[in-house]
Amino acid sequence: MATRTRSRVTKALLAPALALGATIGLASAPASAAVWNSCDQWANTSLNGYTLYNNIWGSGAGAQCIWANSGTNWGVNANHPNTGGIKSYPNQTKAINKAITSLGSLSSSYNVSVPSSGAYNTSYDIWDTDHDYEIMLWVNKTGAVGPIGTSQGSVSLGGHSWNVFKGTNGSNEVFSFIRTSNSSSGTVNILPILKWIKDTKKWMGNETIGDVQFGFEITSSSGGLDFRTNSMSVSSS
Repeated sequence: MATRTRSRVTKALLAPALALGATIGLASAPASAAVWNSCDQWANTSLNGYTLYNNIWGSGAGAQCIWANSGTNWGVNANHPNTGGIKSYPNQTKAINKAITSLGSLSSSYNVSVPSSGAYNTSYDIWDTDHDYEIMLWVNKTGAVGPIGTSQGSVSLGGHSWNVFKGTNGSNEVFSFIRTSNSSSGTVNILPILKWIKDTKKWMGNETIGDVQFGFEITSSSGGLDFRTNSMSVSSS
């Protein structure tokens, strides 16, 4: 699969926006009276303690519009061509900004509605503040998508069973946890996963966790597909 880039950190304004300008506006926002919607490539807004990003960052992307009823109830209609390479990662982001050893808890609950076609994954994307490490938790996937790196075996952590992969995208280390079966709703206890990476595997030190992102990493959605986060929340102490 195509190499991921740090554009998914949602520092997307660093990338040129002109290439997609002719296609972004072709999608339509939902007819329902959302409190916010946009078809702009780098659209973002803050609602209820979360920041939402449209985040169309990959080459060859098509049209995508984001809408939100709240910071935890949102979605996109995406029409990306059936070609390889990640096109977008629309997501909601919660800032944590605590070292792993300073966290007493870190967990999240999710409920999504996703299409049966296309190529994508529904995933958490967790970053340290220096963006040296990226921890991905895939809760479902469809189509020709796969993680970066090589298999590190399987593990049961945080209330789920995962296949684990370790690699690099050229900018940072990537640790991917792929749920062994697809799920559209559940709760993930994130802190034990971070401690396993740090203490059991010693793949990283006592990093300060910056952002917990949750969204849809879309490779293709030809014809226009709907991705909906019915509810999603992050809690920490």
